[in-house]
Amino acid sequence: MAPKVLVSDKLSETAVQIFRDRGIEVDFEPALGKDKDALLAKIGDYDGLAIRSATKVTDKLLDAAPNLKVVGRAGIGTDNVDKTAASKKGVIVMNTPFGNMITTAEHAIAMMFAVARQIPEASASTHAGKWEKSKFMGVELTGKTLGVIGAGNIGGIVCDRALGLKMKVIAYDPFLSEEKANSMGVEKVELDDLLKRADFITLHVPLIEQTRNILSRENLEKTKKGVRIINCARGGLVDEEALADLLKSGHVAGAAFDVFAVEPATENPLFNLPNVVCTPHLGAATTEAQENVALQVAEQMSDYLLTGAVQNALNMPSVTAEEAKVMGPWIKLAEHLGAFVGQLTEGPIKAVNILYDGVASEMNLKALDCAVLAGLMKPVLPDVNMVSAPVVAADRGIKCSTTTQAKGGSFDGYIKLTVVTENRERSIAGTVFSDGKPRFIQIKGINIDAEIGSHMLYTTNNDEPGIIGALGATMGKHGVNIANFTLGRKDTGGDAIALLYVDNPTPEPVLKALCDTGLFNSVKPLAFDI
Repeated sequence: MAPKVLVSDKLSETAVQIFRDRGIEVDFEPALGKDKDALLAKIGDYDGLAIRSATKVTDKLLDAAPNLKVVGRAGIGTDNVDKTAASKKGVIVMNTPFGNMITTAEHAIAMMFAVARQIPEASASTHAGKWEKSKFMGVELTGKTLGVIGAGNIGGIVCDRALGLKMKVIAYDPFLSEEKANSMGVEKVELDDLLKRADFITLHVPLIEQTRNILSRENLEKTKKGVRIINCARGGLVDEEALADLLKSGHVAGAAFDVFAVEPATENPLFNLPNVVCTPHLGAATTEAQENVALQVAEQMSDYLLTGAVQNALNMPSVTAEEAKVMGPWIKLAEHLGAFVGQLTEGPIKAVNILYDGVASEMNLKALDCAVLAGLMKPVLPDVNMVSAPVVAADRGIKCSTTTQAKGGSFDGYIKLTVVTENRERSIAGTVFSDGKPRFIQIKGINIDAEIGSHMLYTTNNDEPGIIGALGATMGKHGVNIANFTLGRKDTGGDAIALLYVDNPTPEPVLKALCDTGLFNSVKPLAFDI
């Protein structure tokens, strides 16, 4: 059955057509985004939800959407999506961070020009029939120092444009390396240095706890007298009350804001102050940007629903279409390793360590980690998936660690999972053969070569004669067909294991009959999602 997507906000017809062309059933109902009750009643049938800013994806909406797998936001901001609730429900949240980068950067540059030359006020004055030529004395941008807070995708474009205007650019960004700064032609500085030196300050960071009020009253007071502040990133990055006071005192010469702490902004401390330019969150409002993000979100959602490729996800590691092709068997192996231990573990899990060897160590490890955790917890929590698994693990206080190593054996690569509980430690390793099929290669330190089937039987025993006969006779007596039979032991007379791949689930009477032989330390039926 084809996946179903609901578009509940305004998206271009071209974007909607992308879903159809990819074989996805799509309902285009842009009015639903503003009618939460109607959306709540309809969302249950859909695998995907494509939105802009009008639709609010709340925990209540997610509860009403049992089939929902992905929410795609055409744009950058996802403040209208409860990402924590989505993660717990196993729903991927995607955005489109690159479709409106140029548009937003250009708006910041335009706002900088506007506040430097007082263009809006001069325009209003001239429209009113006044000719106040001497009133609007501006400043040049050439030769001025621009302080850029956040030199990522959009900030980097602003830096490039400002250098083209012959400005000196200094940048504060904890993730910006000296090498990258040099290649961009900007000077990397600390925040206090930027505040002291910049003639213009522009912000290009997300709103998180570390950046909230990054331009606080204290920091604004550290700025150079006559500074001009531009914010086209997110409301809440600047203390608007403090900025208004400093504008009135003359310490700050001007400000240009496209975003505000409370939106829609019908009133604000910055409104109606001299040389303050305000626009209603227009950073991404160009025809090109709106089309770009709509097309991008349609492609991303289609790729995920059809191939499993994950791009620009905010609550799960991204997996490109190319990676998905190569990693598919390894992700399945990771799930199987987790599922094996999860079905054997009864007590609370304290710690998980995942070792990646050889070719496995060069893959997208975050995605593989998510697959292991999903397999591990699914026996107890059937609804958990790669999105929700890390959240569930963290909520339960499970400590997860990952190690890598170069090729260390006869396999090109393998994954080894070790799980620690209060009473014991379990380990299992597996690899992917050249035929693309995952295999178990070690259990409890015992080397094996086991094909993985939907239904399996795992037994442990002391190495002694009669085990194979007892297994074969008991299974045959009860009509259980064995597709594959793998044995292993540590040493003569020591710990031994058997792993049987059977055609159907092993009935309870068979399990009891095996236990009654007295030959086995444990007998455990296993199931895997093949």
